[in-house]
Amino acid sequence: MRFLTPMAVFIASGAVAEGFDRPIPQAQSATAEFWFGLASLALIAALVAVHKIVARR
Repeated sequence: MRFLTPMAVFIASGAVAEGFDRPIPQAQSATAEFWFGLASLALIAALVAVHKIVARR
């Protein structure tokens, strides 16, 4: 009986839990947009380099 009492309280506490609030996404900063742009250009440059290496074969 000692085991069931805390378990009943634990189960009952789920019924009064508050609902889930979705997080609101934050806007990107100018620094984040700069680094994303730089990474995009680096990826494109790497893809062009790989294309040229593979095209020679």
